[in-house]
Amino acid sequence: MGISDLIAGFISSVLEEEGGYAEMQRSELAQRFNCVPSQINYVISTRFSPEHGYIVESRRGGSGYIRITRVQANAKQLIMHTINAIGEEADLKTAMALLSNVCSGGAVSEKTAKLIAVAIGDNALKPVPAENKNAVRASILKHMLINTI
Repeated sequence: MGISDLIAGFISSVLEEEGGYAEMQRSELAQRFNCVPSQINYVISTRFSPEHGYIVESRRGGSGYIRITRVQANAKQLIMHTINAIGEEADLKTAMALLSNVCSGGAVSEKTAKLIAVAIGDNALKPVPAENKNAVRASILKHMLINTI
């Protein structure tokens, strides 16, 4: 298990213990895991992003902090939050993370998520010019999620 997994696991356990909210200091986390603060930033940006269902607030400096809040929402709110997070374009990795979050949050069934995944996948978008794929993917994902409400 890598250092990123250890850091993410620790943050997840704090979120679980604190009911979906955690406030911690970047420097203390870096000392705890014997790593540089940028490693903490990497874990937070890749594992605790809005695409994964979290709101992150951060202040840098000596008295800086990181606040992470798990978004608690009903199915409709989660879908709307996800639609708003998509933007005008979405690469496959981001789209799949968003879809996974909606599925794990119970807003769509696993079967529906699989169908959406196929529709936004690279194989389905083969005929689309490369420069337009992410815009088309975002549009398909938004419209399919809207129609699940």
